[in-house]
Amino acid sequence: MLDPGPLEPLRDSLLDWWETHGRHAIPWKLRPDGSRPGPGESLDPFGVWVAEVMLQQTQLAVVLPYWQRWMAAFPDLRTLAAASEHDVLMVWQGLGYYARARRLHGGAQRLIAAGGDPWPRTLEGWLALPGIGRSTAASILSSAFDLAHPILDGNVQRVLARLVAHPVPPKRQLADFWRLSATVLDPKRPRAFNQALMDLGAGVCTPRQPTCGACPWRELCAAYAAGDPGRFPVKDTPAPIPFQVIGVGVVQDGEGRVLIDQRLQEGLLGGLWEFPGGKQEPGEAIEATIERELREELAIEVAVGEELISLEHAYSHKRLRFVVHLCRWLAGEPQPLASQQVRWVAPQELSDYPFPAANARIIAALQARIAAG
Repeated sequence: MLDPGPLEPLRDSLLDWWETHGRHAIPWKLRPDGSRPGPGESLDPFGVWVAEVMLQQTQLAVVLPYWQRWMAAFPDLRTLAAASEHDVLMVWQGLGYYARARRLHGGAQRLIAAGGDPWPRTLEGWLALPGIGRSTAASILSSAFDLAHPILDGNVQRVLARLVAHPVPPKRQLADFWRLSATVLDPKRPRAFNQALMDLGAGVCTPRQPTCGACPWRELCAAYAAGDPGRFPVKDTPAPIPFQVIGVGVVQDGEGRVLIDQRLQEGLLGGLWEFPGGKQEPGEAIEATIERELREELAIEVAVGEELISLEHAYSHKRLRFVVHLCRWLAGEPQPLASQQVRWVAPQELSDYPFPAANARIIAALQARIAAG
């Protein structure tokens, strides 16, 4: 068992620090009037749930404006459940990892269909919803209902690994880290403690160059005592990130409309619209890639023209370079052979469709080209 040392000094020093230095203006963790909730007081679980799903893979500063926009469009569970997927994806557009939006939408429909009080008070209840893991479920329960559930997001893993100078990457011994998080958790003030722990990791115990001089746990921290807190948490050697080149065709017909298709309901970008294309094969010219992909996926023949734009986009698991060419439609009625549907749209109508983030620059380049004549 990992030993965090005496618990009361640990808890008290963190909460005392948090009262002065914590992030207290997070809207979903406040009452409607903007004041902080008291011990044991419940908050709106809908707003907390939305925020916690948004915070998966995304930092708080980025999430805040998207959360506010979402809550303006879908202020409660019933409104979200009744919305169309198109509207849900449009409101989410720009935040990335769009599967999270679809899971929120599906989860809302499931909670409404269950009837009665829709909000689970147990880990098992939240884990039954799509896209909810143990740490997200625990954070919802502690934030919304002030229930004593430990959390273990990336910030917390880092803080705890340094606290005990753990010599093994946390992902190899998650069970031990869950026990450690449960051990240090203040059962009387779980909402405040978990938020304080996250704030410590986000603002002081940072991945690089932690500001140990400002840390309330400095004198209790084994990594600080060892003289090299930046060495923790110990990391595995990262696997190389795959790199792919994607040929994309902006296909125009005789009326100046462009062809877009809607992705299948699977993967991170499921349900979004995009310009058609696909992966370049070894030794294949990019123009040939575009011709082949459009023939295979849409059953059309095109004449590939000049390059419109080339751009790179990084995901957590791969890097992509999109090489985009203007294309002229020659023959074949477009068919959704690898997508949900295809559609000819006027360039000025593209903003009415939810696209992946990388497509925003393609649309901007196309519209600039049209404006320039």
